[in-house]
Amino acid sequence: MSRIEEQMPGELERRLKGLLEESVAHVDGRIRSRLNQARHAAIVEASRPRRPALLRPFVLMPTAGALAAAALVAFVLWPHSPQVEIPMTAEAGHSMEDLDLLADGDGLDLVSSEESDGSFFEWAADQTDTNETST
Repeated sequence: MSRIEEQMPGELERRLKGLLEESVAHVDGRIRSRLNQARHAAIVEASRPRRPALLRPFVLMPTAGALAAAALVAFVLWPHSPQVEIPMTAEAGHSMEDLDLLADGDGLDLVSSEESDGSFFEWAADQTDTNETST
């Protein structure tokens, strides 16, 4: 808008101004006083310095609650290692040897070969059982 248009009010603006002035003239003093008090209270409130958003009470509560819940879930679901060491016995030593045999790829080829019917392994197990009973 140019300056000339701003200075010359239009028909609509003149009518609105007249209606507003007429409505203000018909407002009684008590309501006008309350409106004036509310306006001054709003000006005082707006001019008061505000605290930063992070320092207001309860602003960070949802964030803190979410962090606490995440920490609790992480603690509960995190795999815990056993605190007590399992004592090694003679039988446990044999099971470790068995695990070494299973981990060896060549030993698995012997067990899974289609030519072998497993009779050798049955014989070896029988020999181990008879040696343990005789001792």
